[in-house]
Amino acid sequence: MRAVIVDYGAGNLRSVDLALARAGFETALTVSPEGLAGADVVVLPGVGAFRPAATRLRAAGFFDALPALVDRGGWLLGLCLGMQLLFERSDEDGDHEGLHLLHGDVTRLPAGGKVPHMGWNELEVGAASPIAAGLAPAAHAYFVHSYYARADAADVIAWTSYSVRFPAIVARGRVVGFQFHPEKSADVGAALLLGFARFVAAARVRR
Repeated sequence: MRAVIVDYGAGNLRSVDLALARAGFETALTVSPEGLAGADVVVLPGVGAFRPAATRLRAAGFFDALPALVDRGGWLLGLCLGMQLLFERSDEDGDHEGLHLLHGDVTRLPAGGKVPHMGWNELEVGAASPIAAGLAPAAHAYFVHSYYARADAADVIAWTSYSVRFPAIVARGRVVGFQFHPEKSADVGAALLLGFARFVAAARVRR
């Protein structure tokens, strides 16, 4: 399967590329929507703030191209900030619109812990999913973020807690998001990307 990574100047691209390759994907990078052609999966990574990331994506044409890709039957995986961009809006540095591919919004982590939240946190799997089927009990993933998504509970595969309980893995149809960095999460990240790859492959066979 072919995974195309969106390069909009806000991602840990080399590590994401290597992690996807280890999960069995043939990988490529694109800076324009034209590069999405032929992708089985599009990956939206992200490090940084919501507003400038959304501005760059919009300027490059991805705000139209990514929803259109999903409408055509494509798969989209958002990582960290990339997951937050999948939601309707964020209040980081104002009020800013997201891609509207997942219901809910993004807001700052409350007082009670050091912000940004940076380090290993336990994943609490709350819904059966092939994506998380390979996780061992009390698996931990690596998080770096100051904001979190308030998602529909029906879309949440796994939760974590840091001052507040929030979604760590979300999925609605062919749109999937990891709030953490799977490429920095060692065996847990590798297992989740492999579970995602198998999930996509199985769905393609059923079509």
